[in-house]
Formats: sequence, structure tokens, C-alpha cells
Amino acid sequence: MTDLPKSLRAELAATMRLWTTEVVRHTQATDGTEKLLIGLAGGGQIECVLLRDRVRRTICISTQVGCGMGCVFCASGLDGVERNLTTGEIVEQILRLQLLLGPEERLSHVVVMGMGEPLANLDALLPALAETHRPDGLDISARRITISTVGLPPAIDRLTRNNASYRLAISLHAPNNQLRNQLVPVNDKIGLDAILASADRYFDASGRRMTFEYVLLAGVNDRAEHARQLALLLGGREALLNIIPYNPVAGLPYQTPTYDAQVKFRKILEGGGLRVRFRHLKGDQIDAACGQLRRSQQQPIVELG
Repeated sequence: MTDLPKSLRAELAATMRLWTTEVVRHTQATDGTEKLLIGLAGGGQIECVLLRDRVRRTICISTQVGCGMGCVFCASGLDGVERNLTTGEIVEQILRLQLLLGPEERLSHVVVMGMGEPLANLDALLPALAETHRPDGLDISARRITISTVGLPPAIDRLTRNNASYRLAISLHAPNNQLRNQLVPVNDKIGLDAILASADRYFDASGRRMTFEYVLLAGVNDRAEHARQLALLLGGREALLNIIPYNPVAGLPYQTPTYDAQVKFRKILEGGGLRVRFRHLKGDQIDAACGQLRRSQQQPIVELG
């Protein structure tokens, strides 16, 4: 700010804080993934991630300290939810991750898929995303911003009423209520029918193709019968099914399915007419599964360059 006197600039630098957060840990993997463990002035720690994939530069951000949804395979929710993040704390994650980009790189996609349930903190999230896609902000197209949720129908309907144009990803993880109640306990009070109905309303209003997420757990939800049920459940929708082979978490009993099991599962889904994408495991060297780094911060971390 060269239009200010040097003495005033020096005083501002000494007395004014630009950041309210601090980077507690910064880890890097050989595949280009970088993860930040961020300490918050308001208490707690969160994680956010930069993912590099060819020309795409995607960041994954958090909305809560911890998570209250209770998904049994997820490190984020093992200690429950402490609090919602503020709009500023969400924006700061985006800006800190953007600073990791090189001069030839440009942020292209934002996914709200980190710690917490985004739709449980819409009051803070929506203003943060507005800053992200504003032309005088980061100018990220709304169609390149994805909000991930376990499925909270009232909040999805709120997005629909607000004419939101973001992409929506519904984390299913099971093709029937009985199994989903075990894996995603909040489903017991919601049910798949209500979730899919609200997702359909959002699609009708936004025109954005829906994404459904499915974490594949060895011996739990990866059998042929599960694939056939999933094909029936989602059949006829303009949607993408994103299959995520499980990234193991220390202390939890779940494992990644074998390659053969993954191939068989995919063939059944595609045979049922679904559009399927398998997400490649990235960042496993740096505890990149959501919540892992926060829980392992007391253990030595090897920085990878």
C-alpha cells in the first residue's frame, strides 16, 4: 500500500493481524497433495487439502471442528462435533491453500468435503462460497464448487429455495436403509427416500447433475448384492456415482476392498446403466483421509517433498 506513509505501514504491520488462524502442520505427498492442519483462534483445529490432478487444482475445505453425523468409518467424527466454523474461518482455508499454488497454477475447483457436515452450517458456508465465486473475489464458477452432505432434506430444500447453483454430492455409503443406519447413524431419523426426494427437487431447480458418493468398505458394502441394489436405487437419474475405495484410519476396523472386488462392483453398476467414477487414492502418505491428521498430530510426521 504505497499510498500510505511508511510509518503508518510499519505500524499496521506491527499491530494488525491479517490471519486469525495459524498453520500447525503442513504435510506434502509425492503425488502433489498438500494438507494443512490449522489452529483456530476460536478454539480447535481443522484440516484442509490441496489436490493436484493434471491441470486441475482442487481444494477440499472444512465447515466444522469435528463432525456430529457419526459415520462409523470416518476419523472426523470420532470425537463428535465441537462447533461450527465462522465464515471467515472457512474463507481463510481457501486463501491459505491458494497460497500453496505455484506461479503457473490456478485454483480450479472447490469441494466442501472436509471435516463437518456442510449443510449443518449453511449460515456461515453460503457467504464464504459467495466470496469464492464472486468476480471480484476468487472468481471460481459456481459449477466448479461442490457441497458434500450425508443428506439433510430440510437443508437441501433451503438450497433449492435459495436458487443455489452449486453442485451437490450426497454421501450414500449404502444401498438400503438397514445398512445405512449402521454406517451413517443419522439415517435412522431420515431415510433414503426423503434424501433422494430432496435431491431430485434440487436437481429440478438447479439443473446441476447430482453426484452420489459411496465409500467402499471391504466386506461391508462392497458385495455384488449391494451393487445391484445401488443400481436399482439410483437408476433413471441424471447422476454420477463416485466410488471411493476406503482410506484406512488407525484404530478403525475397516479396510480397502481388493482390486478384484472393486472391478466386480463397478461392472455390476455400469451394467445397471449407472455413470460411475472410481476416485483414486491420493494423499495416503500424509493422513489425507478427513480427520486423520488432526488425530495423529501427537505422532511424528515425516515431511515428504
